[in-house]
Amino acid sequence: MKLLAGNSNRTLAQAIAEYLDTPLTKAQVRRFADNEVFVTIDENVRGEDVFVIQSTSYPANDNLMELLICIDALKRASGRRITAVLPYFGYARQDRKTGGRTPISAKLVANLITRAGADRVLTMDLHAGQIQGFFDIPTDNLLPALLLAQDIRETYGRKKDLMVVSPDVGGVVRARALAKRIDADLAIVDKRRSGPGESEVMNIIGDVSGRACILYDDIVDSAGTLCNAAKALMDAGATQVSAYVTHGVMSGAASERVANSVMTELVVTDSIEASDVVKACAKVRIVSCAPLIGEAIRRIANEESVSKLFD
Repeated sequence: MKLLAGNSNRTLAQAIAEYLDTPLTKAQVRRFADNEVFVTIDENVRGEDVFVIQSTSYPANDNLMELLICIDALKRASGRRITAVLPYFGYARQDRKTGGRTPISAKLVANLITRAGADRVLTMDLHAGQIQGFFDIPTDNLLPALLLAQDIRETYGRKKDLMVVSPDVGGVVRARALAKRIDADLAIVDKRRSGPGESEVMNIIGDVSGRACILYDDIVDSAGTLCNAAKALMDAGATQVSAYVTHGVMSGAASERVANSVMTELVVTDSIEASDVVKACAKVRIVSCAPLIGEAIRRIANEESVSKLFD
């Protein structure tokens, strides 16, 4: 087994390598003067089972090209099986046509990864589960509910007043899975989106009065939705509100919004490498997903069941 890391999240790749007790493959992923990506694999990978670890986060297009070129380099170096490991799958929110003459970019990216030469894909908490069907190769979508549920139990103990809250109707299935794991009730924030990155809370489905609420979502981008939902929950009588989110995109003034919000903390995984601004935010805490991804890689390499990770 070989582990190859792109430049998008070297810290996570190193943590995965340490979990697997396997060093990262020596390679050069660099830029020419005109910003073209160039990759050289400095070890023999002929006949090897190779895992390329690369989140397609900001800058999404640069990181995506790195991934594609790494896959092509490994294919031409006679790697036996190439698995694209995407802790965060960029473009996942463009999974359907939202109007006339608009693309389905998630399908396009899936095609690019497949045609580049990947034999399978390992990712985590896709924005929409059906994106697995965009790939014509085996695709594993890791669910972080077990990882986050463990952190919640360590942080809150066995508090009886916990309530998991989905910040929108579309995330109910995800929130229900977490609520079941920690034996908590479920509430839903009904919102209406007035524009990209903008949301207005309309109603709360469920009684949150006197409850410690945990907002749970897959992506936090501008943080507007989470902050608005947290305020609505506090206005409805919640004793405190925290948030658990898988992918901390945290673009623009998101860190400032979180710092000034009524939330006690925002917990994100390290699927996306946090910027200095995010790390400096006192209300943001990062939980490593390296053990989850590392164990999935080990199981794939050993031809063991990945789904047993979620039992």
